[in-house]
Amino acid sequence: QVQLVESGGGLVQAGGSLRLSCAASIRTFSSYTIGWFRQTPGKERELLARISWSGGSTYYADSEKGRFTISRDNAKNTVYLQMNSLKPEDTAVYYCAAQIGDWRQLNRPAEYSYWGQGTQVTVSS
Repeated sequence: QVQLVESGGGLVQAGGSLRLSCAASIRTFSSYTIGWFRQTPGKERELLARISWSGGSTYYADSEKGRFTISRDNAKNTVYLQMNSLKPEDTAVYYCAAQIGDWRQLNRPAEYSYWGQGTQVTVSS
């Protein structure tokens, strides 16, 4: 059984930083591509970043380049999303997701099999 648990969300002022964690109970965690998504009410879940199974390759949505950094520690079965220079429009529920496959092709939520429960990030102005 695969379980993903996000943590690290909370309330932060604009310009501040947060580091989200995604802890996975996957025996073969190092085989999975991990993606970070976020969703606001009435909008589709959007991909922010993804990282290959080895951690050697990453992808960022254009809007997040330079502000967000994804990384992973396979020894700890954990993926991180460092978020800097946060803006009120970053307020959302943030999710991590896992999938085995060609990491370059995993762009849409429907392509990921396993999801965490989400963590709320609120950025005040």
